[in-house]
Amino acid sequence: MQHEHSFLFGPVNALLLALLGAPPEPWRRAMGLEESAGAWLPEHVIMAVLVVVIVAAVLFAARRSFSLDRPSTLQQVLELLLGSLRNLCEDVIGHGLGRPFVPFIVALAFFIFISNIFGLVFFLQPPTANTSTTFALSLTAFLFYNAVGIGRQGPVKYAKQFVGPVWWLFPLMVPIEIISHLARILSLALRLFGNIFGEHTATGIFVAMVPFVVPWPMLGLGLLGAVIQTFIFIMLTSVYIAGAVAEEH
Repeated sequence: MQHEHSFLFGPVNALLLALLGAPPEPWRRAMGLEESAGAWLPEHVIMAVLVVVIVAAVLFAARRSFSLDRPSTLQQVLELLLGSLRNLCEDVIGHGLGRPFVPFIVALAFFIFISNIFGLVFFLQPPTANTSTTFALSLTAFLFYNAVGIGRQGPVKYAKQFVGPVWWLFPLMVPIEIISHLARILSLALRLFGNIFGEHTATGIFVAMVPFVVPWPMLGLGLLGAVIQTFIFIMLTSVYIAGAVAEEH
């Protein structure tokens, strides 16, 4: 069932209130907490921190039990996931070119997927159902692939892709290319937000109406949606990185 707040919202903010006192009004306005008196952190920030803690705990547990001779089930699952993501980077970005970007793509995939499936747990809230989180992710991807392009090709050569195939078209092509790249931020953010928010809201409504029959198929669809939206985000990010590192445009 969909709840307004997760089970951590109250305790975390109560702890911060006890340690730091009442939050100043400018902070509450910046965090969008005008209606939550005494709250330091909004829901999506608390949930995002929880995702990071879960990912770190899982990876730490896998590292502790790492073995070449007798790998654990967790190690095998992670190796399968990492191998699949490495192959994705190699196929999309280019053989021999994609490997350096595997850590970034893996980090995005883990964070987005776990954030998405939070919507399937009634006492949690998915951080990706908030535009602040999805825009932060899309802006991170945008800055990353542009930084990679500039680092690989140099600022002058990288900027030439905005000019177009012939130099005399640059007054037309430069604004179009800039708008096209900026639109990627909007596209990545709104696609992820719209799908996760819609699925989370629909699941909450159906669970409230028919709590013992509908939830299981809806949870299955929600899990499928979480996987698909994660794949779309990392696939598009990989495509943008491929375009940034390509020698010819």
